[in-house]
Amino acid sequence: MLEVRNITKEFPGVKALDDVSVCFDKGEIHALMGENGAGKSTLMKIITGIYRPDAGAVYIDGQKIALRSYADSVNYDISMVHQEIQVIPESTVAENIVLDKLAKFRNRLGKLDWKRMNQTAQVYLDMVEIDVKPTDIIGGMTAAQKQLIQIAKALSSNAQYILMDEPTSSLTRYEAENLFRILRKLKAENRSVIFISHKIEEVTELCDRVTVLRDGRVVGTSPVASITRQDLVRMMIGREENIEDLGTLDISDEIVLDARHFGKAGQFKDVSLQLHRGEILGLYGLVGAGRTEFARLLVGAERADTGELTICGKPAKIQNMRDALTKYKMGYVTENRKEEGLVLPFSVNANLTITILQRLCNKLCKIDDAQGAQMAGSMIDRMAIKTPSQQTRVETLSGGNQQKVSIGKWLIAGCDILIIDEPTVGVDVGAKRHIHEIIWNLAKKEGKSIILISSDMTEIITLARRILVFKDYEIVSEITGLNEGATSYREVSEKIGHAMA
Repeated sequence: MLEVRNITKEFPGVKALDDVSVCFDKGEIHALMGENGAGKSTLMKIITGIYRPDAGAVYIDGQKIALRSYADSVNYDISMVHQEIQVIPESTVAENIVLDKLAKFRNRLGKLDWKRMNQTAQVYLDMVEIDVKPTDIIGGMTAAQKQLIQIAKALSSNAQYILMDEPTSSLTRYEAENLFRILRKLKAENRSVIFISHKIEEVTELCDRVTVLRDGRVVGTSPVASITRQDLVRMMIGREENIEDLGTLDISDEIVLDARHFGKAGQFKDVSLQLHRGEILGLYGLVGAGRTEFARLLVGAERADTGELTICGKPAKIQNMRDALTKYKMGYVTENRKEEGLVLPFSVNANLTITILQRLCNKLCKIDDAQGAQMAGSMIDRMAIKTPSQQTRVETLSGGNQQKVSIGKWLIAGCDILIIDEPTVGVDVGAKRHIHEIIWNLAKKEGKSIILISSDMTEIITLARRILVFKDYEIVSEITGLNEGATSYREVSEKIGHAMA
């Protein structure tokens, strides 16, 4: 078994782990839960040798092991799927999958056997059921596709201890269920799976035991079969979960965004949608269905071959995301915060105000630091971002707090139209509710218009008042009636599932 004993780890201004001890048995799927900043990812990085603990140690079968680097953990049959995307964009899918094992694919002359490498990668691509080729370059793929490739890489190692940090964060329910089948097979092979997730339904369906961390300490470990949802929430956030019906939106007849006949070679042929003032419009579909790709066409991150875009009744020409923001007050919260949403080495302050630098400049083009700090401070309070200070580098924050910063920078910009792609990826149950309330109030109280892309069916049905289902780069269904409460959750989920099938 894999065991951590009395692990303590401190960073400047915060004690991430405080005397943490947990035992992960062979042949079990062990969930690790807690709010953002509770210490889950830090503990995983200690087990994989990325961080060194200030106190305590890691043991395998009762023997203390030395972990000075990630390579050491690989030698001890430990593999990890990170919460953040960890790929080399310029390389092929196969290269990313076998990256830790390249030496095994060299012949006597030291040259790589590309055929064997690609054949090996294909085996694991088939396991995760992703429709890409081993020879495809990974850079242009979606975050969900990259996530599945990371999972394929972890499976290819044949490790005995597999750590997964939010592996389903960008996956739809169908893709997650396929992953669960794989994990149950690994369990049957007597391997250990450590499964970090904020989705309680996943934990209760998949896992054998669960350990909850709060503020860097172990709150408790329990068999999943003997603990309730409310027990888990109470352990994680120290209070009962409050689930409320958000109600209806005051959606105007005014069309603020009208995209007609959008086409792009190899993807879209003729896709159209309309967005009303004060509306939350949901886009749902499997990985690769075209949701994110269409959103990127709208904001100018990618170029369409055909199509007309009208914003507030006037023809819009968006060449890039700068045009979208400055000319049409349109923002885009990307699904991939690490590569596209944030400048990780920069401070929280710099990331929050990066969309309004022109506004903060005086006539001499000097940035008004005081005004920027005031606006960033207000957004930190509004988004409940946990950070030691405004000057803390955003790369040191937990994934959930990074996500809040990624959303907050567009709220500071005052966008009237906001496209939000996977708003609660890697966000705990308490923060998730808070982000939902912010999105809802943007539409309800401020009259903002929002296009919401989410792989979480509960989330999309809770927030969206109209849902478009994408499949194979087409809109195959439009689900209405949600704002009037005429359709139940079960009916909506069945309609979505039918459209996707």
